[in-house]
Amino acid sequence: MGRIMSLLLLVLGGYYLFYNRYRAMNVLFKYPLIRRVAVSSFMGIPGIRDRMMKMVFPPSRV
Repeated sequence: MGRIMSLLLLVLGGYYLFYNRYRAMNVLFKYPLIRRVAVSSFMGIPGIRDRMMKMVFPPSRV
């Protein structure tokens, strides 16, 4: 019974977190250390880094 209850609470917590995901990100990214770690880890992924660099610095049309 306790295992079912903890699974139910986990699913409900995940649903609540997904429903309020942007609010949760704002709360987490309010702290500079967490923001720095998140940005550096995302920029370490080559596909995301390339996409972000193309958005920030678009290729010049010379």
